[in-house]
Amino acid sequence: MCRLCDPGKLEFLCPTSFDAARAEAQANAAGTVLSANAAAQAAAAASLPKGIGDAGRKTLIKGGIVFSVDDKVGNFAVGDVLLEGAKITAVGPSIEASGAAVLDATGKIVMPGFVDTHHHQFETALRSQLANGILINDGRPESAQNYYETVLQKFSNAYRPEDVYINELFGSLAQLDAGVTTVMDVSQIHHSPEHSDAAIEGIRDAGRRSVFGYFEGRGDAAKYPVDAKRIRDQYFASGDQLMTMVMGGEIYIPGYEEAWRIGRELDMPIALHVVGTFGMQPTFDELGATGMFGPDNIFIHMTGMSDAGWKYAADAGAHISLSVPIEMQMRHGTPPLQKVIDLGISFSLSTDVECTMTADFFTQMRSFVTLQRMEANTKALAGEKYPRLVTARDAIRAATMGGATGLKLDHKIGSLTPGKEADLILLDADALNVTPLNNAPGAVVTLMERSNVDASSSPAR
Repeated sequence: MCRLCDPGKLEFLCPTSFDAARAEAQANAAGTVLSANAAAQAAAAASLPKGIGDAGRKTLIKGGIVFSVDDKVGNFAVGDVLLEGAKITAVGPSIEASGAAVLDATGKIVMPGFVDTHHHQFETALRSQLANGILINDGRPESAQNYYETVLQKFSNAYRPEDVYINELFGSLAQLDAGVTTVMDVSQIHHSPEHSDAAIEGIRDAGRRSVFGYFEGRGDAAKYPVDAKRIRDQYFASGDQLMTMVMGGEIYIPGYEEAWRIGRELDMPIALHVVGTFGMQPTFDELGATGMFGPDNIFIHMTGMSDAGWKYAADAGAHISLSVPIEMQMRHGTPPLQKVIDLGISFSLSTDVECTMTADFFTQMRSFVTLQRMEANTKALAGEKYPRLVTARDAIRAATMGGATGLKLDHKIGSLTPGKEADLILLDADALNVTPLNNAPGAVVTLMERSNVDASSSPAR
């Protein structure tokens, strides 16, 4: 049986040993994966109540600081979350649940897991390789090392299917360890059907909720985009499973129209990078003018785009995925944070490429807050009218419900709402770096890091 199909019990995967994690991932049947940081791993495993996560088994997460990210449910300085199998059944200040396995969350913040709407996991082995690089070769001295030529046209061409598998599995486990319970994996590595299968198997074996982004590949053996139907039928026939699929439709690739046609024929969202510095603005605006955009579109970055392009995206109900640190670092252009806020467009945060920047979500949230406030504060200091300053709560919402909405999973995840699935994290609020805890959401966004992730869960289907 595979992780895509079967519910099962909670299993611990230790991220400190890749070989052990890989063997564990391959050996275990489907189930909720609960990953704790290495320092807390042994203690957390020893303290788990017997039967936690078993199908039909009630689990009471008791006495934590609860951020539901659901205004109707509310937040609690001391609260409980009741699960039954993989579902949240109740959230409140004090829940009685006879016969439930009890998980003591004293000193922990209990909240939805982070949702990453754009991460190139196949590049995990290239971490920091392009720390000083930029996006494309624009002829300036510092652009000799750039993402398009160095990573996509050089390193990725050396990947075998087994390399893809290892990168996808390890990248997934590393993010789960950092509290990111859902990802849209943008895998531009489909050099052959075997590469595609390896990417899916690596993501699947990690046991995390994932959206497989079927983007392009290179070489004579590449079957993108026509292999999409085979992949969909083989791996994603059911809409009620842990993994779903998105079609990549990059408009800088000749023949992108076929990818859009196939994606919509198969009823999949269409995702693409949109970067003005990459020369995409004319094509993008033209597509918008002809009515090609829809609520099934996920536009990544949207830096340097025209007001007309923004209007087309907003009117169509498209979703915007922002990778703020990467956009600032790699010369994509200024992240359009205020633009999405002002237009009221659905947006989320994403990590992009670990060859340049960390894939943890504390960095994403801090960057979101500090950049927006920097721009607003600059106007305030100049005596100009300025927008509302975003808050830590805004950042948490963007990192959870924002991503769930963008991936069309908000009916399942993104908040601690009864009826949704138990994709949640426990953050250590007693750790030295956040003590004393004076402002819980502020501590999450301004003080915490991946070492504060005590546990994260992603229930399988």
